[in-house]
Amino acid sequence: MLSNLDTEDRMRLMRFVCSFAWADLKVRRQERDLIARLVSRLALDPSEAAQVEGWLNHPPDVDDIDPFEIPDEHRRVFLDTVREVVEIDGEVTEMEADTFSLLEELLGESGA
Repeated sequence: MLSNLDTEDRMRLMRFVCSFAWADLKVRRQERDLIARLVSRLALDPSEAAQVEGWLNHPPDVDDIDPFEIPDEHRRVFLDTVREVVEIDGEVTEMEADTFSLLEELLGESGA
């Protein structure tokens, strides 16, 4: 559940979400709208929201995206939220599907 995430995990989630929005090399309107709703639901402060907006304009640094930093108790919420972003535009590219499958595998949630 999103409300169980602390500030660090909320921003970690948003880095993952934004990186997956970029997986097909373009951030579509549906993805931006979903991410805006997530910013609101997570009650990010203005500086955090600005950081997320920056990630929508330029993808987060790959060095800042480490699946092994996701706490075990939050793996499902990360996967569910990332899946929502991947599927929101109605088109899941092979790159998006492969990247999501890799995340599932790395988190030990494959086939869940």
